[in-house]
Amino acid sequence: MPNPSMSFQGLRLLLVDDDADTRILLTFLFELEGAEVIAAASANEALKIMSSFKPDILISDICLPDEDGYSLLLKVKNLEANRGRKIPAIALTASILEGDRKRALLAGYDIYQCKPIDLDELTSMVATLTRTEQYV
Repeated sequence: MPNPSMSFQGLRLLLVDDDADTRILLTFLFELEGAEVIAAASANEALKIMSSFKPDILISDICLPDEDGYSLLLKVKNLEANRGRKIPAIALTASILEGDRKRALLAGYDIYQCKPIDLDELTSMVATLTRTEQYV
């Protein structure tokens, strides 16, 4: 569970993962802490969501059914640049290869996180990238 002093109240998060269990778990986790989460199962679905939803952060799997997370990130970053915004992004993947990590970071992901997901670590990463740490 996240740090009890951490709040994601008002945070808008776009989660993209083709695994339904991962989408459910992470949606529940971040909504429990006050975030507004919209989850997508594919890159195409995520891009449709982006037309009406302006997330503060993107968390995306690299291996998606329609296109990979690298091309999705490029499209999201271009869309956000046209809106005058910059979006931080976390790559989630089952790949533990160093080459994949380097590729993700070069593609523009801020953080590369291997599955299985450490929930405390992920929430800390989101808080750091979005500067949403609040102490109560």
